[in-house]
Amino acid sequence: MKKDKRFYLGIDISKPFFDASLLIVDAGTKQEVQPERFANDAAGLRLFERWLKNYSVSYDSNSLVVIENTGIYHRPVWKFCSTRQLPIHIGNAAHIKWSQGITRGKSDRIDSSRLCAYGYRHREELQCTAALNPVFLKLKDLMTNRIRLLQQLTGLRSYLQELKKVSDKETAQLLQRCNKAALEGFKKSLRQIDDEIKKLISQDPSLYKNYRLLQTVPGIGHWIAVYLICCTHNFGNDISGKQLACYAGVAPFEHSSGISIRGRNRVHKMANKDLKKLLHLAAMATIKYYDEFKRYYNRKKEEGKHSMCVLNAIRNKILLRAAAVVNNQQPYVNYSTIAA
Repeated sequence: MKKDKRFYLGIDISKPFFDASLLIVDAGTKQEVQPERFANDAAGLRLFERWLKNYSVSYDSNSLVVIENTGIYHRPVWKFCSTRQLPIHIGNAAHIKWSQGITRGKSDRIDSSRLCAYGYRHREELQCTAALNPVFLKLKDLMTNRIRLLQQLTGLRSYLQELKKVSDKETAQLLQRCNKAALEGFKKSLRQIDDEIKKLISQDPSLYKNYRLLQTVPGIGHWIAVYLICCTHNFGNDISGKQLACYAGVAPFEHSSGISIRGRNRVHKMANKDLKKLLHLAAMATIKYYDEFKRYYNRKKEEGKHSMCVLNAIRNKILLRAAAVVNNQQPYVNYSTIAA
């Protein structure tokens, strides 16, 4: 095979099947896109591999697969590419959609063709996603399940508490007894998941090292450290503090246009709300227990800053330091304390 031959694959994935579009660029000349549909299971992936072989697709840097993050349904394709060293980029669906400009019409086949075109158009800047790590996926699934159980437990508790205020005492007590087993079941499941998460982190050296490094940052405890590891794929691709702050929705951006719009800097509404909520609790803890942040908060308040604006700045600081300690593989050191 000639070295100047390139292969770009766009794959649109759903629960039962996935559509693939293959673009071959030979000596700088684009050939006709080849579309095909396969079942999203082991048998379908075997046919997919045979299809790639028919077109002599190389499993190296001359090829690139582009898919969207679908939650869990893209995992078989991700595993397929990881085990065969086929470069793959798992992109954000919103980012890919907005980069296409105005589009008309939609189908799985059209979407795969657009992903293929996206991969070719941005081939110089797209970063390959790290190989699928079964241990990391297990941790992420445990964390996701814990969040859902906690939401259900909190919702049921709130409902029973509110019922006491509007219902008669006998009915409220009856429902408390009926739901006692469910509440205890939720608590038991949460304890079991918490134990499994701690066990999993302690058994994996790469996860455990980053987990311990993150906990050296003021405000970051056990759950924020675990959540950051899950959100960043254990800080793969050397994610920066600014990227992490944008993802969490705590990075302020300018809001102005000409002479008509002169708004204050603001954070973007697109954010990981769960991470932002955890960071808010962390920021509240830092201004209470850490003199460095307490002095910063009081100084900014005296300057006339709004309390939420200062808290957002502290959330930003926490993430910048979290990314720094992991990327540098060094624990956080408060040099202002050492100097004092």
